[in-house]
Amino acid sequence: MTSSHQLLWTGFRGLDPAEVDLPFQPGGVILFARNLDPDPERGPARCRALVDALQARFGADLPLAVALDQEGGPVSRLRPWTGPTPPLRQLWTRGGPSACSAWGRLWGEGLRLLGFNVDFAPVLDLWDGHPGAGIGDRAASALPAEAAAAAGAFLHGLESTGVRGCLKHFPGLGGTTLDSHQGLPALANATQVDRNAAAFVPLAHPDRLVMVAHLRTPASGPLPASLHRASVVDNPWGIQGRFLPDDLEMGGCADWSWDDRVRLSLEAGHQWLLVCQTPAGWTACAEAAGRLPEGLCAPALKATQSMRRHLPGPVPFDPQAWNSWIARLQTAAEEV
Repeated sequence: MTSSHQLLWTGFRGLDPAEVDLPFQPGGVILFARNLDPDPERGPARCRALVDALQARFGADLPLAVALDQEGGPVSRLRPWTGPTPPLRQLWTRGGPSACSAWGRLWGEGLRLLGFNVDFAPVLDLWDGHPGAGIGDRAASALPAEAAAAAGAFLHGLESTGVRGCLKHFPGLGGTTLDSHQGLPALANATQVDRNAAAFVPLAHPDRLVMVAHLRTPASGPLPASLHRASVVDNPWGIQGRFLPDDLEMGGCADWSWDDRVRLSLEAGHQWLLVCQTPAGWTACAEAAGRLPEGLCAPALKATQSMRRHLPGPVPFDPQAWNSWIARLQTAAEEV
């Protein structure tokens, strides 16, 4: 088994350990609705059993990074168990930083009970109300300072529980009109790109996860920013972090071969290779990573191992604590 496979942060199929279909050893996994039993009575315990089995299978030497997209609002993988919850914009406009922080902590507490150690949240894109970009009320504000304040408060609450957050989607999708799941959005205005990126400046630091968007900018030329070194590790805003590209199966980078997607990602300075949706995708990504020179993979592998080494250990799953958490969360949702 090649060590480069541990650069993959991958999706998988199955709700139970015996169904997990990964023929390689990743460094991280991400769960989606397809991996979660929607039944609110049996689903949470079943999820925790799956996460524990993944840790036993893939995290024997170093803890496995186990992530979920749990923002609240329209991006809430736990919705079948929690019911509807407010998006970041609603938290910010109605409750300010205290509400954002409280909900970050709430999500972190629930995720810890389920065994997750990473939440791919919060969104730092600027709100623009455009329905086509796939962001909407996931973004807190049209103003960079307010977006940073809302996301920073959410992140403070989340990370106080031990769950790592992730800033996304750098350098920012504000002002775009195409969802990068479907194709490659573009921003022709460099001033808009700078304004978007300004929201990330107060929150980024070398040990924080930063997800990079598939987005064409004036600086990135024909490439998406996600595959362009001068838009990632050598970005002009001095933003540092543990970079990873948005899902490499998305339409925004589909015009590049898997060999190019993987090679360009690592050349751009990414520490992880995020691939989420299909067995064909994560298998192709793993095979492409296995063909890379060891020298290209080594810095990223060292960085991911360092991050994994400091992930928090599990807390016990207690059904009573879970039910108490659900009650607190649903009360908080009614009050926003």
